[in-house]
Amino acid sequence: MSKTILTVDDSPSIRRMIAMTLQEAGYSVIEAVDGKDGLEKATSQAIDAIITDQNMPNLDGLGMIRALRQHPMGRGVPIVVLSTDGQEDLKAQAREAGALGWMMKPFTQDKLLAVVKKVLG
Repeated sequence: MSKTILTVDDSPSIRRMIAMTLQEAGYSVIEAVDGKDGLEKATSQAIDAIITDQNMPNLDGLGMIRALRQHPMGRGVPIVVLSTDGQEDLKAQAREAGALGWMMKPFTQDKLLAVVKKVLG
């Protein structure tokens, strides 16, 4: 059975690029349009990993991670932040919130797949 990855980004083109890359590698992908949508999807079904943007409307990446870590469905799910923002303090906040890693946009398909394989073990 393939692993299910939730991709959370307010940019449709980024979501499609992530989804196509992961689907071609054999993963199932669920897309969410912002942190609020991502939180709802992550707490209503089994997810193996999450790739989330940081800067989004309604609920940002850090807010989603913090809320998800409080929910039983979100405990232990590896989360990687994918962002154009690389500030060290923001990365530290993401780690404190429960993110496992941080990737910068733009990204390559190879890098994305390597990170997903690494966090899934």
